[in-house]
Amino acid sequence: MAEHPPSLDPKELETAFSLFTMASAQLTEAYSELQQQVESLTRQLEITNGNLVRELEEKAALSRRLSLLLAHLPAGVLEVDGSGKVIAMNPAAHRLLFPLDEGMDWRAFTESHLEMDSATDLWSYSHSDVTLRLNLSEGQMPEESSRIVLVQDLTESWTLQQDLVRHKRLAAMGEMAAGLAHQLRTPLATALLYSANLTKPTLAENERIRFAEKTLMRLRHLESLIQNMLRFVRGQSLSQERFDAVGCVHEALQTMQPQLDAAGVTLHATLPKAGMEVVANRKELQGVILNLLDNGMHATPAGGTIAVTLAGDKGELVISVRDTGRGMSPEVQERLFEPFFTTRKDGTGLGLAIVQNLMSQFGGSVAVSSSPGQGSEFVLRLPLWVSPSNV
Repeated sequence: MAEHPPSLDPKELETAFSLFTMASAQLTEAYSELQQQVESLTRQLEITNGNLVRELEEKAALSRRLSLLLAHLPAGVLEVDGSGKVIAMNPAAHRLLFPLDEGMDWRAFTESHLEMDSATDLWSYSHSDVTLRLNLSEGQMPEESSRIVLVQDLTESWTLQQDLVRHKRLAAMGEMAAGLAHQLRTPLATALLYSANLTKPTLAENERIRFAEKTLMRLRHLESLIQNMLRFVRGQSLSQERFDAVGCVHEALQTMQPQLDAAGVTLHATLPKAGMEVVANRKELQGVILNLLDNGMHATPAGGTIAVTLAGDKGELVISVRDTGRGMSPEVQERLFEPFFTTRKDGTGLGLAIVQNLMSQFGGSVAVSSSPGQGSEFVLRLPLWVSPSNV
């Protein structure tokens, strides 16, 4: 007799069907979420791909612009690798540094073809019968173990600068020549006038002597002008020696004392005993002191004073000449050391220019401080001589 299969419990079946329905719903919901995530990722990927495409296009455009810029840049640009070999050059670099080319050694080329001008910090490069003045600057690229060299052609600006210096020198020479001609014209005309009077047959003997003395005085003035001019333009031809500056200043004061007494100007001097040696030209330094004393005497009325002090300061000899005269305005002080500038009717305008020129030759300096009605002070500074054993 055959056996019948066990009958299914409807409740169990209902429970199983309910679980299947729930699982199916969960799977459907999970699939929906997964589908949404896939769509979101797809959109993000599309955006990312779009951004990458735009960045690539922008970089490509930038690369094209940089290539175009390098091709038309008037300055030379070259890349040198870590071993010193040139690996890239733009057209301007090829033109400026011909026959330099890719693969050549950059240092060897500079040593054999370029020469540094220490006065201008420019490199001189001669080729094709032309001498270029180049400025070289380097920038490191540590990420790539190479460096970029920028080559600027400053030949035109260097030439213009040289022309400007030459024109300034010519203008200064012209101004000096005009000033000298002006200075010479008046005493020469006066001497000629006095000489003309000497030719008069009816001129009395005492008048003839007076005109002769005046003529001689004007001629000596002309000689003094010419000597001052020669001293001013003499340059670096002065011989220099080591001597005691105290004795030199003392001699200048003794020479000037009678004139100061006659002008009613009192001289006060504060000098050490000795031991302050300098290397200069003794005669010319004494002339500098005399020049300053003479200027102070003419600027100081009777009853005034001139004070001269000499001291050491941090390895320098400091000479001060201070007067109680009329002083100077700032405008006059700005032009005080210009050749042929003077505020005195009988001045040549070369005295202080010579003082500045001489002090420069001696490795020193001259400075002035003054106020109208308060007098003036000139300060000279010279390096003190130091014994080699004390260095």
